[in-house]
Amino acid sequence: MSGHADEHTPPRASSALRAEDLRDLRLYHTAEHACGYWPDREARDLVLDPGDPRLTDAYAFALAMGFRRSGRLVYRPHCLACRDCRPVRVPVAAFRPDRSQRRCLARNRDLHVAVVPASDGDEPLALYTRYLQSRHPDGGMATHDAEDFRQFLIGDWPQVRFLEIRESADGPLLAVAVTDQVGDALSAVYTFYAPEAAERGLGTFAILQQLAWAAREGLDWLYLGYWIDGHPKMDYKRRFRPLQRYDGRAWRPMEEDR
Repeated sequence: MSGHADEHTPPRASSALRAEDLRDLRLYHTAEHACGYWPDREARDLVLDPGDPRLTDAYAFALAMGFRRSGRLVYRPHCLACRDCRPVRVPVAAFRPDRSQRRCLARNRDLHVAVVPASDGDEPLALYTRYLQSRHPDGGMATHDAEDFRQFLIGDWPQVRFLEIRESADGPLLAVAVTDQVGDALSAVYTFYAPEAAERGLGTFAILQQLAWAAREGLDWLYLGYWIDGHPKMDYKRRFRPLQRYDGRAWRPMEEDR
């Protein structure tokens, strides 16, 4: 049944690392590059030193400061002329699904959900390839191969897990939500799903299952990456309420933006 993780659910990560232990962790500016959201803009990022052996332990602190992971890189947008990307997270204990989200849960109650170790096997790779070819046929990711899949989604991070969604326990794979579990939080890294099952709303369903997973583990937050006001691909994040956004110094309720 939906919402039940299997025995592969990992224990909560723990670390004796303190914030003061990271004071000398180096930050780099990337060169300007094409923005992935606004085609007429240039983007630039802050990146934590990818070669620092403390990076894995620093990840939980970085999430709390608005950073995000892509492959081995832990980054935060730091553009010269734009501040549209806002880190957002959901306080797990306070979340309640709205009417549309409850319909999504009901529509997918026949599906099987399991948290499993991250894998670059044939089945998830084939689903990932079909998803990219359907959703991003003209983008740079459309040509991703097995090595790109490993580097972008798995890397060498011990915290990464796959939340798998199947038609049944041994049925076809319909969706994968790549998820990092660190400290007191989950971070939604990337979700891909079968294009022919788009009417099920599997992207929304995956986030609802990540929230259920976090609640079972007693975690405080689900990080959803960046939200951009007015961008159609980001609007869905606003529906997971109460939502908080990071303003560069503190996390604040999104309602304050109104």
